[in-house]
Amino acid sequence: MTANLGRRQDTKLPGEEEAIMAEASRITNHFTNRMPLPRLHVDRATVFAPIGPKDWTFSHQPHIASFQGKLVACWSTALIDEDGPGQRVVLSTSDDFHHWTIPVPVVDTAMGKTSELVWTAVGFHVHGDTLTAYIGRYEYEDGNYRRDRRLDMGLAAYTTKDGLSWEGPYDFGIPANPNHGPQRTSSGRLIIAGHVMFPYTDDPAGLVGWKASGLFPAAMEAGLKDCFHSAGRLAEALDWPVHFTEGSLHETDDGLLHMMLRTSGRRIWASQSRDDGATWSKPAETGFTDNNSRFHFGRLPDGRYYYVGNPDPDPSYIRRRLVLSLSEDGYSFDRHYELIEGEREPLYAGTHKGGTYAYPHTVIHDDALVIVHSVSKENIGVLRVPLRQLG
Repeated sequence: MTANLGRRQDTKLPGEEEAIMAEASRITNHFTNRMPLPRLHVDRATVFAPIGPKDWTFSHQPHIASFQGKLVACWSTALIDEDGPGQRVVLSTSDDFHHWTIPVPVVDTAMGKTSELVWTAVGFHVHGDTLTAYIGRYEYEDGNYRRDRRLDMGLAAYTTKDGLSWEGPYDFGIPANPNHGPQRTSSGRLIIAGHVMFPYTDDPAGLVGWKASGLFPAAMEAGLKDCFHSAGRLAEALDWPVHFTEGSLHETDDGLLHMMLRTSGRRIWASQSRDDGATWSKPAETGFTDNNSRFHFGRLPDGRYYYVGNPDPDPSYIRRRLVLSLSEDGYSFDRHYELIEGEREPLYAGTHKGGTYAYPHTVIHDDALVIVHSVSKENIGVLRVPLRQLG
């Protein structure tokens, strides 16, 4: 299924760009480094931990969903290295939060044109009785593990009605390896938060009609790939002061979409959309601190907004603390809670294994906020916060 690749509209009305950038600058978390925080009563469980050096010792990029009364988690896993050839995407389920099934592949190790493919977990979408898993893929030129030489990049969906048997792939024809699965806006449109590309569709099932939009000028769309390293090259070409990547979306009641972007600095930047994700503004710096890590924004059933991530900006305090922050309006995140804190050295060799608690993704399930995260890029853990604690 090939996408209709759209274009970012580069022409704005006089003053519109400045007004939208001003909205980005209003977003803040009032946070200082290593700020003492109240700690919630949090249930903890382990979804997966390797049992030895010959097991799948890299696990990262997790996502979670609520489906048919169960919690469902998926993540990227490799034998040794992050995003190494042969990486696959696996799935585990739980009836009670505490006990999880043995992970099974949604997509397993497979050969590409020149080397083993790299599969990356992108996330889930639930529509009716169907769970859809979104998975990115690419391979390295001649099998050489060089991150700036990614070939045959694509994004596809796999569907299931029982969590056991899968149909697909439904290939979107978009060269993207995004950050989070589809998020529904107030209009019903689905938007995928990528790095510099934010595909959207009005298909409620999230399988057809995807269009590419994002931060890129129309003239640069041809040949653009949505991945961490292509985003870096785009930043250099457009003379951006920071490198944007790994977006997370929330929509405020004024109708504005905010694509919050991880950067190479210590602040989150934001791009805004007033047309339901068809076009996006030039990113602007927010007042929201960050530890150069992935985060997830969402909304509680009572209408409040939340963020889960690593807001401590000190580069020496790498991903040691996951924090939940709340906001009444989606701009001022002024209530903070410590979810988990500590430092755990990796047990196994592998590339890019800095940090401890990272890459959270969230879902509301059984009157609780459930957070999946990686631990030293080896284990997958989950946290559960009853909503009554957030009154």
